[in-house]
Amino acid sequence: MSPLDRREALRRLGRAGLGAASAPLWFESLAALAQEHAAHGAPPAPAADWAPKVLDAHQDEMVAALSELIIPETDTPGAKAVLVNRFVDAVLDDADEADRKSFLRGLEWMDARSRELFGDEFLKASPDQKTALLTILSSGKNTALEDQIGVEFFAAIKAMTIQGYYTTEVALRQELHLDGQLFHAEFRGCGHPEHGGAPAAPPRKAP
Repeated sequence: MSPLDRREALRRLGRAGLGAASAPLWFESLAALAQEHAAHGAPPAPAADWAPKVLDAHQDEMVAALSELIIPETDTPGAKAVLVNRFVDAVLDDADEADRKSFLRGLEWMDARSRELFGDEFLKASPDQKTALLTILSSGKNTALEDQIGVEFFAAIKAMTIQGYYTTEVALRQELHLDGQLFHAEFRGCGHPEHGGAPAAPPRKAP
């Protein structure tokens, strides 16, 4: 795949991942920065001594878990296996402080909302509970004021996950068709039956 084709593919994938009709400025800024990283940067190295520059240990684990729910492992590696959390941390490290704080506020909100709904932080929620919360946040009909921070955050991490995932050539070669774009019409959660999630939707070509 030529660099030109790769950039065009990433541009279309990032646009497909936005999912918010009227996105806040911090979201647009992070999405654009993620697209730039994906188009010009190399995939994160699987160094054993890697440590996040922005995320703390809990936040890094949350990003890894959320990215895997967005792109779970099937017959190809999921987002966690290709180290999307490291991509997200690199983007946040380059981001403006205000944009970075907005993203981190979203992570805090996820834990708070999970405690309200399920009695524990997001990482300790069951697979069904995680899927239920993300389904609420991915609904285009959700206009509840109390959920807007989460809705904006989920749209942001979804876009960043897509961009980070497709920095890997294996993902581009195996799953991307340049005459269309890969996306899910709605969040369907983990497709593993043992996790109680709905089967993952197949790739769809844009009309």
